Amino acid sequence: MTQVSTMPSNARLWVYQSNRFFSDAEVKAIETAGSNFISDWAAHGASLKASFDVLYNCFIVIAVDEQQAIASGCSIDKSVKFVKELETQMNLNLFDRMQVAYRTADEIKICKLSDFEKLATQKLINESTIVFNNMVSSKATFDTDWQVPLKQSWQSRVLA
Repeated sequence: MTQVSTMPSNARLWVYQSNRFFSDAEVKAIETAGSNFISDWAAHGASLKASFDVLYNCFIVIAVDEQQAIASGCSIDKSVKFVKELETQMNLNLFDRMQVAYRTADEIKICKLSDFEKLATQKLINESTIVFNNMVSSKATFDTDWQVPLKQSWQSRVLA
């Protein structure tokens, strides 16, 4: 299975964050399903050079090198359908954009945005807290802007 880290910087990329952490068995099952999906993924009959990763037991990252073939609307729809099937099979929520993942000193935590706002009010997080920006859309922005200080993220509004 091709890793996201080996993709070119202009590769198109999608990050799906789970509402909970995956067990080790779930990671293996998700990786196997992802490997099978990307090996068959095509756009208008042209194979897509793609990668699939499970990171930190709570993120699924799919990337495609569009220098080989462009991911069309239909092929992107197929990837979304695949992720939705994972949701159903594993009893996950991978499309809830109101979930926030952030780092504490020694671990990654996931919570609802409303709970994240409470953490800010209680001063349990601050502008330096590292958050995950799942809105990145290329390998280059993934490398530089996926894990950023809260003050540089869309979630920074919780600091007001």
